[in-house]
Amino acid sequence: SAAQDDRATEYDALTMHTREQIMDALDRQESDCVAYWNAFDTDAFFRRIGSSWSPAETVRHLSKSIRPVAKALTTPKIMLRVMFGKASRASMSYDDLVARYQNALAEGGQAGRFAPSAQSENDLEAWRGKIMESFTRASRDLRSAIPRWPERKLDLLQLPHPLIGKLTVREMLFFTLYHQRHHMAVVERHLREG
Repeated sequence: SAAQDDRATEYDALTMHTREQIMDALDRQESDCVAYWNAFDTDAFFRRIGSSWSPAETVRHLSKSIRPVAKALTTPKIMLRVMFGKASRASMSYDDLVARYQNALAEGGQAGRFAPSAQSENDLEAWRGKIMESFTRASRDLRSAIPRWPERKLDLLQLPHPLIGKLTVREMLFFTLYHQRHHMAVVERHLREG
């Protein structure tokens, strides 16, 4: 399971709760992710791992899941409140959020509309560059949107998650951080299993 993968739990032990701590963790996460995905040669980057996604498809999935969070964080807060309501409970900790997501996956949760499309391009080097640029742009858009949120508002408003229901904005940021670690761990596990 993902809980057994060191990479997936790397941030669990950190004290990571404040807006600044989350932004710092997301910044380090982007660097770690880019280094990890760039370590694949181009053939391996586009090659499916057994019946699982290729690294390229995984990165496209991550970009597809980060973009709506970044967009939500730049949406007027009053609109988010009208669309998704106010949180009726305190934010979960990072570890509790991770456990909830792992339970949803164990119960058969899938990527659904956040799965990568079948899109492809002939020039793989150029296509790889576009995929990685899309990922870094989505990551940076998210990080640049977070300072618009005062600390207390991260716990006040909520956003919908397709597998685990309404999450506070803080919890959605925890999810975004963990989700990237989770997928690197999944790829590592599939590569080991051959």
